[in-house]
Amino acid sequence: MLVRVQNGPKALSPGMHPLRSLIALTALVFSLVHSAEAHSLDEVDAMLQGDEKYFQSIDKPAPDFTLRTADGRVVRMADLRGQVVVLHFIYTSCPDVCPLHAEKIAEIQTMVNGTPMKDQVTFVTITTDPTRDTPDVLRKYGPAHGLDTANWLFLTTTQDQPEDTTRTLAQAFGHKFTLTDDGYQMHGTVTHLIDKEGRWRANFHGLNFASVNLVTFVNALTNDVERPHHEQDEGWLAKLKDLF
Repeated sequence: MLVRVQNGPKALSPGMHPLRSLIALTALVFSLVHSAEAHSLDEVDAMLQGDEKYFQSIDKPAPDFTLRTADGRVVRMADLRGQVVVLHFIYTSCPDVCPLHAEKIAEIQTMVNGTPMKDQVTFVTITTDPTRDTPDVLRKYGPAHGLDTANWLFLTTTQDQPEDTTRTLAQAFGHKFTLTDDGYQMHGTVTHLIDKEGRWRANFHGLNFASVNLVTFVNALTNDVERPHHEQDEGWLAKLKDLF
């Protein structure tokens, strides 16, 4: 049976007192230990659908893309196979929700990176304003909002792609970034979860979802809990559970 931590750790920032960080991380570990007991991803879905009103279960191939980093490295959806991907769209001149979304992702990344899941999860931010989001802007944005570049990518269009390529990609993921006359973009706020095989498995809508619920879903994907329970490998969560 899965157990949900009602109010997950809300801050594991670098400036947090070490004892508070340890307490928050311990709460997260206990939550993830319980999530490892699930017999199938359907059980994780059922738990979140009951407790997390901003969660949407999905199961279809993730839209493909070919984009590039600030340093010009080309990244394709296929390059992320073998990783669980936490993906979202923003534009850096957004005056309101985009910075908050980036900081929410940074909070989730800090929670994930405090566990051995770090090496199995890639966080991907895609700009919908490639003209103004220059390589220099892309390089500065993550550190300014608390994102760890160790397993985070900020992607933009390649030089030969149309300017609206990433806005079209966002639409393929189910939401629009619509240009306004004053240079801003009207848009929704969605965080997408993609499994190791490149299948789009979930959306978390808005910013009011519990971060620990998204991390619980990520943990389910990293541990391949969709396999029958008796076939699961003895992973790090099983070993942690033995300690408790």
